[in-house]
Amino acid sequence: MTVTLEVAEGVGTLRLDRPPMNALDVATQDRLKELAEEATRRDDVRAVVIYGGERVFAAGADIKEMQDMDHTAMVLRSRALQDSFTAVARIPKPVVAAITGYALGGGCELALCADYRIAADNAKLGQPEILLGLIPGAGGTQRLPRLVGPSKAKDLIFTGRQVKVDEALAIGLVDRVVPAAEVYEQAHAWAAKLAQGPAIALRAAKESVDTGLETDIDTGLAVERNWFAGLFATEDRETGMRSFVEEGPGKAKFR
Repeated sequence: MTVTLEVAEGVGTLRLDRPPMNALDVATQDRLKELAEEATRRDDVRAVVIYGGERVFAAGADIKEMQDMDHTAMVLRSRALQDSFTAVARIPKPVVAAITGYALGGGCELALCADYRIAADNAKLGQPEILLGLIPGAGGTQRLPRLVGPSKAKDLIFTGRQVKVDEALAIGLVDRVVPAAEVYEQAHAWAAKLAQGPAIALRAAKESVDTGLETDIDTGLAVERNWFAGLFATEDRETGMRSFVEEGPGKAKFR
């Protein structure tokens, strides 16, 4: 399998495994969608890590496969391509990308689908599709400007240049830089901590933020308001408030 899902401590690891560079061919895209949807459904998965292994996150699409596709073939395929990445972005649980080596093209777009990005100190990211006479097709023209702003996104997309982690951190493309040997460990620790939190409240927080970024503020506030009130019907809210009153903040143990 080119993508696997392994679960431990409430954390599901979506592991890309297509040596040598984890090129995202059609089969890998379809498998990624299938497992992202499985991670969404499974109650034992409370948070998710996306990981490509010690050497590389994902160096992009399978160019040899795409070279054989004409306009008609890509019209038929492009929606499925985007849907596979959107399935990751819409996992209603905290998702962290553990980025090692290259995260280019589709690899960068996959990292953009995470809520948080931890990168190795030798990682490189970018959207080099323009160098092939193309543009990003798996969400890069939409998710990248939402993350780093339109002018910085246009610079990366127009030039196709690769970004080292110091610049990626400065512009907000990644959130933390760690030694390469510690990337997965720290990503798993981030996810495992959140896996112990209130699952419905975390889902509400993620949906409220993501919806607000995609719509006007009044609609975003309505989503927030409805989730906020709705959480008063949950056991986690009772647990959290009771623990706060009886033991002080930060000591609640959620089921």
